[in-house]
Amino acid sequence: MARRADRGGTELKGKATSHDIAYLAGVSQPTVSRALRGSPTVSEETRKRILEIARELNYKVDKNASNLRSQHCGTLALLFFEDPTLDDSFINPFFLSMLGSLTRACAVQGYDLLISFQQLSDNWHTDYQDSNKADGIILLGYGDYLEYFARLEQLVRKGTHFVRWGAVMPGQPGISIGCDNFRGGKDVTEHLLSRGRKRIAFVGHASDHYPEFFERYRGYSQALAHASLQTLPALQIDAFTTEQSGYDAACALLDRNAGFDALFCASDLIAIGAMRALQERGLRIPEDIAVAGFDDIPTARFANPSLTTVHQDTKVAATLLVESLLNTIQGEEAASQTIAPSLVIRQSTGG
Repeated sequence: MARRADRGGTELKGKATSHDIAYLAGVSQPTVSRALRGSPTVSEETRKRILEIARELNYKVDKNASNLRSQHCGTLALLFFEDPTLDDSFINPFFLSMLGSLTRACAVQGYDLLISFQQLSDNWHTDYQDSNKADGIILLGYGDYLEYFARLEQLVRKGTHFVRWGAVMPGQPGISIGCDNFRGGKDVTEHLLSRGRKRIAFVGHASDHYPEFFERYRGYSQALAHASLQTLPALQIDAFTTEQSGYDAACALLDRNAGFDALFCASDLIAIGAMRALQERGLRIPEDIAVAGFDDIPTARFANPSLTTVHQDTKVAATLLVESLLNTIQGEEAASQTIAPSLVIRQSTGG
């Protein structure tokens, strides 16, 4: 049956293709592909024009044919890396909160999501794309960054398509999407200072081994400097992202008589553990010690008292991770990006 294929009266027979749409829209075929999968590299005006033409032509994406032509399997792999936890999940709750957003972001782009739990000691960096299990990899979690760095370099050398959630730093291998940890750390500390706190302790690692924590510490340090306060070694103590580590760190600070009136904890889990330690020692939160965290995991709002923290938008993060990965798979431009944090003030700092 004849079918109208343009607005000038030309009739085409057969199934419409993306090349037909490109011709009628006056754009390239790659632009049509990007527009149909919602890429932000296509302007809204162009995207609407392409979608309107696609509807007129009753155009449907043939996923199997597209995958066959491009040798893609239509699946992305999400690799969780083990984190120390109180249960046997070994997954950071913040990453679990990203899972739903990542699943939806993949579905919008017409991709399936393969979820896999990995130990950092495994040869995860030599598997998925080579075996055609997935067209690309999203990495969540990594432990010691300096040890992880060599694995990322190997992925780059192998030409593996991957993106990671983490600190965005100069010279890093591959594409990273991450929160502006420096800004978040500065915002939290400025908030604590505005509450009249002068001796604010930082609970979390402050070294290149843990760059996200380190950036939060740097933001904390700058806020103190702007308030003409010194960053004191006695008011920094290492802690991993677990409740137990936060509990132990707060106990150690109390035992060393550090004389702090606030805690900025590098994660919510650390903060929740620290609050338990303070309360067991008979200290009131926030009257005696104000406490703030980072991540805004669901438990933060239900802690007692509810926890002031820094929110990281997991929906935006997931969208950027998936879009950046698909851009690399399609050979299009992709760059690391940071997401603006937002401070959520609750009862633990007097909010």
